[in-house]
Amino acid sequence: MRILLWHVHGGWTDGFVRGEHEYVLPVDAERSAWGLGRGGRDWPNTAEVPLEELASIADTLDAVVLQRPDEAKRVHELTGLRPGTDLPAVYLEHNIPKGAVPETRHPLADQGEIPIVHVTHFNALMWDSGKAPAYVVEHGVVDPGLCYTGELERLGVVVNEPVRRWRVAGTDLLGGFADVAPLDVYGMGGDGLVEATGIDAARLRWAGDVPTARLHAELAHRRAYLHPFRWTSLGLALIEAMMAGLPVVALGSTEAWRAVPPAAGCVSSDVRELAAAARRFIAEPSAAREAGLAAREAALARYSLPRFLADWDEVLADVRGEPLATAGAATAGAATVGAGAQQTSSTRPEAPTVPRGTFL
Repeated sequence: MRILLWHVHGGWTDGFVRGEHEYVLPVDAERSAWGLGRGGRDWPNTAEVPLEELASIADTLDAVVLQRPDEAKRVHELTGLRPGTDLPAVYLEHNIPKGAVPETRHPLADQGEIPIVHVTHFNALMWDSGKAPAYVVEHGVVDPGLCYTGELERLGVVVNEPVRRWRVAGTDLLGGFADVAPLDVYGMGGDGLVEATGIDAARLRWAGDVPTARLHAELAHRRAYLHPFRWTSLGLALIEAMMAGLPVVALGSTEAWRAVPPAAGCVSSDVRELAAAARRFIAEPSAAREAGLAAREAALARYSLPRFLADWDEVLADVRGEPLATAGAATAGAATVGAGAQQTSSTRPEAPTVPRGTFL
């Protein structure tokens, strides 16, 4: 297939474009939010197409993956095609709802033509998707390989905009963990973090935004990975850290409990329990390594790239009304839930267990 999508979430797109399709990324001279293209990333199977040339290739497009509320209108303006009518479309929802949760209505809740694809089951549960069909396709990430060494008695953290997002990101909790071990915090938009938290610079280092490969390598030297988020969609950095072999200490909110099994570290809403787990990993390198191996095994089992791409192929086949030649290669059962009714997608056979790519 030839799939149109904008470069909105680089980490997610990094996995998606590794499927067996061609992925069209709009580009403009300014490399703006509406024309970032690859954004300097070395992505396979991708073609950068200038915004003004999208109309000329409109009849070659097989589907569009929308990621922002304004994109459907923009596709129509640029190609003349109406997503969900003239062009098969899905709306990928990366984020957890904000506001009056769990009553928050999704922007596409009042239409029934374009399905919403949620990246976690928790997100799907919390969003009111209304009459829009809804899927869940859990994350898939490129395996960085087992690179954990853990020789540094420090905790690694990845969070974007930790000062602005404060309680949402759990930034206010960092002081308690800094008492256990020094923290190295990576991400974007964290200038002023040391001053905002009041934590001594010897116990908290803002490492900034670093390339993905370097991030994996640096995290691998830290004894454990800290995930302090109160309210966020499941971070790809958490999954990548697990695949790299880091043990995890995670605040027990949103989807963390599903991603991190007990053997892989500690998930709890009791911050004292988390601090105790971090202290144990710092004191017992062998326990940290054992938990990290369990974390890697769990992440590979649930968030592997082949599973992710197979689930997306299934979704795209559904919205195009086509049978999937490999349906059943992944766990393939699917149930639709809405207005009290349930039905099973005709393109996917029944499965005895809860599917990894699920039609709600």
